[in-house]
Amino acid sequence: MRAYHYSLLLCLFALPLFSQNDKDYAEAFQLIEVWLDAQKDYEKLPGLTALIVKDQEVLWSGGFGVANEQNGTGATPSTLFSICSISKLFTSVAIMKLYDEGKLRLDDTVDELLPWYNLAQKYPDSGPITIRSLMTHSSGLPRESNHPYWTGPDFPFPTEEAVKEGLKEQETLYPASHYFQYSNLGLTLLGEIVAQVSGRPYEEYVMENILGPLGLENTRTFLPEDEYGHQLAIGYSALDRKGERSPVAFFQAKGITPAAGYSSSVEDLGKFASWQFRLLNSKEPEVLKPATLDYMQRVQWTDPDWSTTWGLGFAVWKGSNNSRIVGHGGSCPGYRSSLSMEPDNKMGYVAMINAGSTNPGKYIEGMKQILDKVKPKKESDGADKAELDLTAYTGYYSVQPWASEEYIGVWQGGLVMLGLPADEPGKAMAFYKHVKGDTFQRIREGRDMSETITFERDAAGKVYRYNSHGNYVHRMDR
Repeated sequence: MRAYHYSLLLCLFALPLFSQNDKDYAEAFQLIEVWLDAQKDYEKLPGLTALIVKDQEVLWSGGFGVANEQNGTGATPSTLFSICSISKLFTSVAIMKLYDEGKLRLDDTVDELLPWYNLAQKYPDSGPITIRSLMTHSSGLPRESNHPYWTGPDFPFPTEEAVKEGLKEQETLYPASHYFQYSNLGLTLLGEIVAQVSGRPYEEYVMENILGPLGLENTRTFLPEDEYGHQLAIGYSALDRKGERSPVAFFQAKGITPAAGYSSSVEDLGKFASWQFRLLNSKEPEVLKPATLDYMQRVQWTDPDWSTTWGLGFAVWKGSNNSRIVGHGGSCPGYRSSLSMEPDNKMGYVAMINAGSTNPGKYIEGMKQILDKVKPKKESDGADKAELDLTAYTGYYSVQPWASEEYIGVWQGGLVMLGLPADEPGKAMAFYKHVKGDTFQRIREGRDMSETITFERDAAGKVYRYNSHGNYVHRMDR
């Protein structure tokens, strides 16, 4: 276990800041760090970074594991990742800035704005393919350009000219405004519209009108190759049968940039979230008009199955507490990312990993679950910290062979036990209040009585195990 904690010190970077409301989240942030670090190990992720923002304040950020397995460069909140489809949000903001300036309308059609557009409409009775339908993924266009750029090992992304040339070989999948069909091609065409209407190259327009004004200095419309393996994390594959991940070839999205080409960090996407909260509660424009961003984040499309809802560029869905959530995910070769925001309570969450397969959205949901367990200070249970040193019990305990391990930590005057690993940490948490000596009783909702655990100490007075139901669970980190 000594080697484990040595690597933890090297690879775990976390910065907690605290909320100004009636809840103290410090212990929750500590548990989030423990949980994410365990998930990184058990899921064999090279690196994982995450951030929580409340309005204009970063509440917590952390980095776990490495950006580069070969040289051991640690993953931190400033580490760059491909954010892939989160790029679509910046393209959508660019479109809506031109909309605010009166340079285009949401019901303008693609063929009106792009004279070279020649993708065949398969359905003669289809309605028009408009900017609105592109932004809501209801245009009926194919998912991809006519090129195999998601195919390894080289991922041959096409140039802009190749994308345009490939249109003549494609046709629509559905009539416009009929079904939701996620389309990287559609968002790529929106980038072309930005360039056509503004008279500027897409990358230049976004840098000067969005990234620069918002101070997103570490967000780019490309992957910075000179930082690859240093500030830019190396991407790794999904797990193979040996439980291993391999490095994925470096790529640039080229002509697919408006849909999938950007790189960024959790710190910069936290700033991006804060800008949105700031704008939504302002009367003054900042890149966009406040009403325009609010309109983008309202449901603009609902699929016939009633389960898929989308705004203008933003995914929009209902959270577990019925709150409106907006954001986007990203998945490119070797990278996964997720941005989730709750506009009504100004909470934002970001998570990034440099590995395939695993969905980082579950880390966002897990962080929310842990925060949701924090009670207002006046409702917290447990011992008087001045009378009992609760940190004496904290640490990792082995529950092999039945399960992997448990972490016991301090929680609002008592103890919390978290089974590791845990896809849903909120369901894997148990809470204990002090009874007497080294004995604690589990807190159960609506019940006065429940089981107890009693910790035991060695000759030096250090806790080394606990007794539960007559059996022992031993501490791992002594």
